[in-house]
Amino acid sequence: MPTYLKQLKLLMTKINMKTKDILITLFAILILGSIIYLWMAPSGAQQAPDITLQLIDGKKLKLSSLKGKPVLITFWATSCPGCIKEIPHLIELYNELHSKGLEIIGIAMPYDRPDYVMEMVKRKKVPYLIAFDLKGNAVKAFGNVSLTPTTFLIDDEGQIVKKKIGEMKMDIWKKRIVSILNKK
Repeated sequence: MPTYLKQLKLLMTKINMKTKDILITLFAILILGSIIYLWMAPSGAQQAPDITLQLIDGKKLKLSSLKGKPVLITFWATSCPGCIKEIPHLIELYNELHSKGLEIIGIAMPYDRPDYVMEMVKRKKVPYLIAFDLKGNAVKAFGNVSLTPTTFLIDDEGQIVKKKIGEMKMDIWKKRIVSILNKK
């Protein structure tokens, strides 16, 4: 092989190595930058939607009327085992913290039959507010909720500060709610 071809091949190998090193460095910088952004970014709290809910007693409730107190909203269904399992814990939380300012609202999914919802509420002796969402307006307003239970914690300023799909770890949620109640 002629010398100039050997030198060209060596040069190309060096260029490929440099390009590879540069790409690896850029990738590492991208990953590190993403991690730093996620670490330093604000909590991502967003304003809760100002919707009007149809309560099972026939009354209407404008969500913004609860500003100034923490609100726990849980989307649930009578056919959801996790939702049914959470009801006693929500009742306990409500009984303990409602007098201090907490409001809990269970929003029945649009596919849930109103008579099933009423029966469940009566049988479980649910003391907190229950709303129907027959047209799916609340589901849409909260980002197209499709899985149950899905729970949102809204702080006293009307910001969604926590969201959970699936069953809640009640002790963690209770601490967060108490911290909101104590900042008043």
